[in-house]
Amino acid sequence: MRILLASSEVHPYSKTGGLGDMVGALAKALARAGHQIGVVTPLYAGIRERWPALKRLDMALEFPLGGVSIRGEVWSLDSTSGLTLYFIEQPGFYQRAGLYQQHGADFPDNAERFIFLSKAVAHLALHLPWEPELVHLNDWQVGVAALLLRHQRRIAATRRVPVSCFTIHNLAYQGLFPAAKYALANLPWDYFTADGLEFYGQMGCLKAGVAFGDVITTVSPRYAREITTEPFGCGLDGLLRCRQEALFGILNGVDYEEWNSLADPYLKHSFSSADLSGKAANKTDLQQELGLPVEPQVPLFGNIGRMVEQKGIDLLLGALEEMLSTGLQFALLGSGAPAFEHAFQDLARRFPAQVAVRIGFDEALSHRIEAGCDFFLMPSRFEPCGLNQMYSLRYATIPVVRSTGGLDDTVIDIKENTERADGIKFTECSAGALAKGIRKALALYAEPELLGHFRKNAMAAGFSWDQMAGQYAGVYEKALARQGGSWTGKRQG
Repeated sequence: MRILLASSEVHPYSKTGGLGDMVGALAKALARAGHQIGVVTPLYAGIRERWPALKRLDMALEFPLGGVSIRGEVWSLDSTSGLTLYFIEQPGFYQRAGLYQQHGADFPDNAERFIFLSKAVAHLALHLPWEPELVHLNDWQVGVAALLLRHQRRIAATRRVPVSCFTIHNLAYQGLFPAAKYALANLPWDYFTADGLEFYGQMGCLKAGVAFGDVITTVSPRYAREITTEPFGCGLDGLLRCRQEALFGILNGVDYEEWNSLADPYLKHSFSSADLSGKAANKTDLQQELGLPVEPQVPLFGNIGRMVEQKGIDLLLGALEEMLSTGLQFALLGSGAPAFEHAFQDLARRFPAQVAVRIGFDEALSHRIEAGCDFFLMPSRFEPCGLNQMYSLRYATIPVVRSTGGLDDTVIDIKENTERADGIKFTECSAGALAKGIRKALALYAEPELLGHFRKNAMAAGFSWDQMAGQYAGVYEKALARQGGSWTGKRQG
């Protein structure tokens, strides 16, 4: 198949989280499977300097944004066989210190920035000489492209228009803007309805992808079910129930070239399920690096990620206040709401021998935390997929997770399957329930033989992108067989 992926971030060129990881890894896996793949993403600051082999295409861009005409350029980079990157250059929009924000606040022109990107995606989909058959759009930043392609199909019945697949990475982030911003799309207002991209008087960029994508995917089977219910639907559950026949849940995968305990450039000691001595050595290194006492017998817990309520960071804080008296150690790497950052920094000041906190993101340190910890805590209120629990499994770091979304799909509790158990789950969304999960982890740590059983199972768990790419290819084939449109319904509920 000829597939064009689009995303506002693609690892290793740009990244703020799991979106960049997913698109970069999926593109490589699809190319390995023999598909012709292109990826469209912005040319952010620093990319040209780090990848000097970029070549400017003879494809100048000029699109109206409302009443203003904006120009741009396209640069290409051949990554691997069958995979080409297309970077959209528009210095006024993308040459900034951050991708979406500065000093914790969204850029005020994000509607302009990402509607321009959506127009560029649709333009490439229609004009690249290799004629993509399908465009895979990822998250709200390119959601409007689904509508642009649907509009092209409507006004030019004889023209080749690719079908679209829209992936929801996190329904809570919808790209909502004032209704007046819809004029930037330069489309008829009859799309701005409750069945289209109007969302309670605002323009919903993610809703555009849900309403007009030919197929919809999200990043775990359980989350695909959850978002059709009111508690998890973020106001779109009615539309998602209407489109349920076109909605598929596919787990994110892990790039095991990057997350490989036998060949990780960020670790001094390699290890495997047959020889975990290197893991113990990595724990010692991590304790030293973070300024914690080097005590092999003390269980070390970790957490990496955004410090926001969705991730249950307040539950984590409350559980640690209760459980630090047991003598465990805890390492955190992340950033987010200032109140949470300050609360964990205060915890580290009060318990310097047990708690280490690093604010920010550090790719190398994230690998060392995954490899050096004994347990990884993920008490998310909701979690579309989650990646750190899968990284933890590969590094024999037992995940303690709340049973929601992709966490439930990827971790096996001993109550579910004694032979295949590789983690600890809890259900209630409370600090007390997490504390109980930590106590189970401490009990497991006290039984070396059972802990070894969990670790062996964990490292055997497989979530390769080659497997997940096959599932995406199956969804693409369904979309191509339908040739779009037949799954579109009216909003209900």
